[in-house]
Amino acid sequence: MKSRTAPSRLRIAVAASVAMAMGTAGLTALTGTASAATDDVTVQYRTSATGVTADQAEPWLKVRNTGSSTLPLSSVKVRYYFKADSAGTVYRFACSWAVKGCSSITGTFGTLANPTATADRYLDIGFTAGAGTLAPGADTGDMQLRFHRADWQTLNQGDDYSFGPSQTSYADWSKVTAQVSGSTVWGTAPAGNDPTDPPTDPPAGGQSLFDDFNYTSSSDPKISANGWNVRANSGGPGVPGATWAPENVTFASSGGNSIMNLRTSTAGTAESTKHTEVLTKATKFKNGTYAARVKFADAPLSGPDGDHLVQTFFTINDLKAPMADDYAEYDFEYLPNGGWGEPANILYTTSWETYNPDPWQAVNQHTESRQSYAGWHDLVLTIDNNSIKYYVDGQLFGTHDAAYLPERPMSINFNQWLIDLTGQTSTTERSYDEQVDYVLHVKDQVLTPAQVTAKVSAYRTAGTTFEDSVPSS
Repeated sequence: MKSRTAPSRLRIAVAASVAMAMGTAGLTALTGTASAATDDVTVQYRTSATGVTADQAEPWLKVRNTGSSTLPLSSVKVRYYFKADSAGTVYRFACSWAVKGCSSITGTFGTLANPTATADRYLDIGFTAGAGTLAPGADTGDMQLRFHRADWQTLNQGDDYSFGPSQTSYADWSKVTAQVSGSTVWGTAPAGNDPTDPPTDPPAGGQSLFDDFNYTSSSDPKISANGWNVRANSGGPGVPGATWAPENVTFASSGGNSIMNLRTSTAGTAESTKHTEVLTKATKFKNGTYAARVKFADAPLSGPDGDHLVQTFFTINDLKAPMADDYAEYDFEYLPNGGWGEPANILYTTSWETYNPDPWQAVNQHTESRQSYAGWHDLVLTIDNNSIKYYVDGQLFGTHDAAYLPERPMSINFNQWLIDLTGQTSTTERSYDEQVDYVLHVKDQVLTPAQVTAKVSAYRTAGTTFEDSVPSS
């Protein structure tokens, strides 16, 4: 992460100071769930990399709709299980060719909760809305997928649970699993790792912050009354000389829910660049569950694309001294056009222990995925006394160690800003939107993503648009 930490740290230091200076000082258009009784699939598999060792694994797949109704592919997840070559090995996903188009297919790696002799990792294959639907009896056609070690060293797939060296033509393959809207409908996972739905009933009670962002404008007095600041002061992070524009934080209705929109705009100069940030006044949030539904954007609303944009959901407190060990920060950061040395879109999750701004030194742990995350995503962060876990769309994205647990409470923040003006040098006006549907924090309770969805649904069924029962200390 050396390529990103120095620029990001400027944001961190400023965001924390803003939270203090402003009084010491998100998110789901809930989607419908499919019925497992009518939404069934089978998965066929073949490989063209049959060796025990190979430059890359090549799980080629087809998904067939064996149900009785049309199936949105965006509701389908296929999981391929494998054994990492070593605990520290990092893998990269790629799509060589697909009938549905590689841009409609996603690949995300995760770590199994119960490792076995043949599996401690998995690759989740998902679909964007652009993949469309499958009619009953139809399949996706060929998906020529692959993954490799990040260092491009030879990998060993002979001990991988889902690997089938004799599968050189497509056939049903039960050693991959498939889920439809979170319910497992195909395949058998390694022992103790069935990706079944967790309990959906959240624990009773719990001190919580919930905000549906049901406001009229950035100047709505309810925003401040409910404990939020809409940033207006100058300073970093991002483009020096840019301003933070509260008027670019707006609210509208979408899908029956109120949506907060953060707009960042530029015409290629510092003077024309406007960033946006919304953060809690209070730094009172520590262990528990944090969740939001965020819509990331890969392209501007109009004008030339390519700006080094950062779209975020994070928690943070202030750095009291260089390398102070009671600093804490936990980030979801999406860069749709790269930046910090990255050439293209990337999603980071990062857990911070501490840092020294000058000379630069950082102590953190991170997970990243290099692919497009344009569109709505359910983001969940859980912190207990043992680990920090990040989830994206119900799937475990990264688990970080106890060494990075927080010692002090934090604020909750959303912001969108430009790292620099080198990604796109045009002087044509362009703007980008990051949207937030809701934010939830439940103090000292670790909720599953399904339990988060259930809790948000309960708030909305009750007509509750805001609640804050989290004590100040």
